[in-house]
Amino acid sequence: MSDVQEATNQLLDVNLRENQMSVQVTESGPRSESEHLQVTIGATVPTGFEQTAADEVREKLGSSCKISKDRGKIYFDISVDSLAQVHCLRSVDNLFVVVQEFKDYQFKETKEEVLKDFEELAGKLPWSDPLKIWKINTCFKKKKTKRRKINPNSSKQKIDNGRGDTTVEKDVKKEFTNSVSDSQILDCYENPTIKEEVSTLIGDDLTSCKDETEENSKEEGDPEVLKFRVTCNRAGEKHCFSSNEAARDFGGAVQDYFKWKADMTNFDVEVLLNIHDNEIVVGIALTEESLHRRNITHFGPTTLRSTLAYGMLRLCAPQPTDIIVDPMCGTGAIPIEGATEWSNCYHIAGDNNPLAVNRAANNISSLLTKIQVKEGKLSLGLPIDTIQWDICNLPLRTGSIDIIVTDMPFGKRMGSKKRNWNLYPACLREMSRVCRPGTGRAVLLTQDKKCFAKALSGMGHLWRKVHTVWVNIGGLHAAVYLLKRTPQSFVHPSEQDGERCPWYKDR
Repeated sequence: MSDVQEATNQLLDVNLRENQMSVQVTESGPRSESEHLQVTIGATVPTGFEQTAADEVREKLGSSCKISKDRGKIYFDISVDSLAQVHCLRSVDNLFVVVQEFKDYQFKETKEEVLKDFEELAGKLPWSDPLKIWKINTCFKKKKTKRRKINPNSSKQKIDNGRGDTTVEKDVKKEFTNSVSDSQILDCYENPTIKEEVSTLIGDDLTSCKDETEENSKEEGDPEVLKFRVTCNRAGEKHCFSSNEAARDFGGAVQDYFKWKADMTNFDVEVLLNIHDNEIVVGIALTEESLHRRNITHFGPTTLRSTLAYGMLRLCAPQPTDIIVDPMCGTGAIPIEGATEWSNCYHIAGDNNPLAVNRAANNISSLLTKIQVKEGKLSLGLPIDTIQWDICNLPLRTGSIDIIVTDMPFGKRMGSKKRNWNLYPACLREMSRVCRPGTGRAVLLTQDKKCFAKALSGMGHLWRKVHTVWVNIGGLHAAVYLLKRTPQSFVHPSEQDGERCPWYKDR
């Protein structure tokens, strides 16, 4: 928690400095106002794990959390001093600060009337506090980027040396003048049941940058014009307008209101217009790229998102000293996330493919280097090991493993549906052998639900299904199964059932 506390203190320092530089203040004073600033944060999370994310928010931030009816999103209130902890949440992909939420927005009957309302809406929204949070968040990211400059592995990161001008409390349009590093497009949430259209307002590029001397001379002059874009996420079948039309008209009104310039790729501010049936949420993005990219540097053909890996691990409630195994680890996303968050457990990452084992080992090495650079000293390491093995003949003693968590082959990019009919029963049988009877758990992700159900039906004496979480993986409807090992002892199969696993090489 020392890293979180350090980040929190830096955010507070930035916030207090910005308050001291204010030209105009309100009657209550800028310091007292900022210290007690409360905003609503929205977060996109893996579909199906909304409750898991809400529980993490309550545990780590002490904030109540609302799960949106639009799957894959949660909302919670925080104070400004909790902003750093929000970025340290393990279950969230993207973050945004809510400008305003309309729970039952009344759309007009015609497209022209609806788009006209969007144009008028831009000038009526309470932009002030959300933009303050955006600016504090931006200053924090700049400090974080500068600290990473000493990392030799971060040569591709771009450092922005822009400085913010003074804030004017009474004029929101001139209050925020920082320029930030190039941003990346937010990963779009894929709705598994409703078609979601995503569009971006595209505008003219900002004029060529002024030289440093000119910027210094303007430090106390007119504020620099920000670049922005509007991204509309629309879900629902009863809308008479498209995402592109909503983004175009709403974005044009935002541009007129703030006098910003639109830029699709090199933007400073990303305004979000999320529409789900009759619910509208306007927000400002706080993340440039999804937070799920935190652990993996060497990707494979089926790399699992770290946020989904966290949800799967949390589902099985690891306890101190538990031995947790991923027998089909791929790039090691699950055991690496486990070793990072549950360091009081021992994690084993195994795969039959030497390339996959090598990727997992490289990802572990990269994470250790990252930790060493952050702490400025040699790391004690992570409680994790990698090994190459055969999933159907694990080199583990019977009843020696507490938890098994793995992403099973879907039969799409890896393997085939036909092979899964032999693979799944063999996997479940070997997992039941190594898992502790009575207390062992398994959390298994698969899209081949029919094959898995058939395999599980033949293992009812060894595994009991406790819970199923329906998730969306790259547009595929998948399921995460929580299984409990029954107290019945494992009986070794006949020799003909002990054949090598029908596996494949490219995992």
